[in-house]
Amino acid sequence: MLTARIFTLYPEVFPGPLNKGLYGKALSEKKWKLETINIRDYATDKHKTVDDTPYGGGSGMLIKPDVLANSLDENINHDEKIIYLSPKGKLFNQAKAKLLSTEKSINLICGHFEGVDQRIIESRNIEEISIGDFVLSGGETAAFILLDAILRLIPGIIGNKESVNEESFENGLLEYPQYTKPQIWEEKNVPNVLLSGDHAKIKDWRLSQSEAITRDRRPDMWQKYKKD
Repeated sequence: MLTARIFTLYPEVFPGPLNKGLYGKALSEKKWKLETINIRDYATDKHKTVDDTPYGGGSGMLIKPDVLANSLDENINHDEKIIYLSPKGKLFNQAKAKLLSTEKSINLICGHFEGVDQRIIESRNIEEISIGDFVLSGGETAAFILLDAILRLIPGIIGNKESVNEESFENGLLEYPQYTKPQIWEEKNVPNVLLSGDHAKIKDWRLSQSEAITRDRRPDMWQKYKKD
């Protein structure tokens, strides 16, 4: 069972959407576990100060290394993976989600202000991960995205394993178009091949559609797919 531990200044945000649908059901069935740690609880002064100004000047504030270290050291084991959600981290992708889904525990640090003191990153061997080339006001939204991608890969949480295997990024391509009833809607018909019952032709059509979409929308993925 995966234990997801969130280090945040806003623990009341969680579990949020992860308490709904299949993830919420899996949480209640103890197929995964969620813990939230309020970083502010580990501040040692009477004002519960968690941030301070950066050395060398500059705008914004940084989360203090001693406070964050206290919260980590009192809640995790020595060999557990710690991830800091940061725009300067390595880009998160499906391959990374698969890798993290095999962990027994994941500790996610949700940053705020201008980030955290670099010394805590280095001293606790923290891995920095980014969810994209943009900046958020805090790491909580990124934590939801990371966990959503990871949880759906854990056996028993998503009912249909094939639905996971056929999605975008699983085979190096974006997913093919999907259609459902009614067969004709606003004078647009479902492609005939999907009505044929010929599974080989349907498979070939879906592959060709995935290739065309990937080539058009993600040339970076297309180049890697062709090389592989």
